[in-house]
Amino acid sequence: MIDKYKTFDVMTDYKITILYVDDEPINLMLFEKVFEKEYNIITAKSGIEALKLLKTNSNIQVVITDMRMPNMNGLEFVSQAKTEYPNLHYFLLTGYDITDDIRIAIENGIINNSFSKPFKVNIITNAINEVVV
Repeated sequence: MIDKYKTFDVMTDYKITILYVDDEPINLMLFEKVFEKEYNIITAKSGIEALKLLKTNSNIQVVITDMRMPNMNGLEFVSQAKTEYPNLHYFLLTGYDITDDIRIAIENGIINNSFSKPFKVNIITNAINEVVV
């Protein structure tokens, strides 16, 4: 239960909230375990679930999504999400080579950047901390 009278020190109590989207349960668990101390992590198993979570979680600031997922890939999800939530910061995580579609999405500002799997914690942390001021 949240104590509504508790005072918060913005510098120590504030955490950036990240929505991480991946169809692989092990990847969701791994991402959450690695980043949960520094960030608030919300996970979704699909682009469709992630769109629903965006509607109900106005505190999300960063979205990181896997590229290859069934029914809706990462770029399709981001394209839909960005129409309703253009002020969020979007990143793509892929276990494959960076495609022309991903390169174009970065150049056009659809996503901030992409990361390779297996991911490097410091690269993701630096990218997030750069865009969220």
